[in-house]
Amino acid sequence: MKKLGFIVIALTVLASCNKIIDKKAQDAIMKVMTDGQWVITNFTSNGTDITTDFSGYSFQFFDDYTVKAMKNGTLEKSGTFQGDVSTMTISSNFPNAVNPLLLLNGTWHVTNTSDTYVIANMTIGTEVRTLRLDKQ
Repeated sequence: MKKLGFIVIALTVLASCNKIIDKKAQDAIMKVMTDGQWVITNFTSNGTDITTDFSGYSFQFFDDYTVKAMKNGTLEKSGTFQGDVSTMTISSNFPNAVNPLLLLNGTWHVTNTSDTYVIANMTIGTEVRTLRLDKQ
């Protein structure tokens, strides 16, 4: 019976440690995301490069999980985002958006990242979108 109690306590402590680690990782990611503006330096849809559609756009992420899409320094659209460290995904939504911002809506799977860039992809039906965001 003592062994069972010890195992339950050990599992509880490990679960708590994992939550603390996840929270610290989430906080670190938020700090990187919200410090500065980001630009799309590469965007493909089914292998077709449409990066120029995002010319003039920059994105500012905020701690309250909102994001502002600026075009040539003027606010074009506000949206929301949500990141999940455990699944390496970022979901974004620009309500009532039109192209090209509409192409950003959905859940992106992060494939490569650093403090200054993010590479991610998303599949919708048969369409595969890939983007690279770089910090300005």
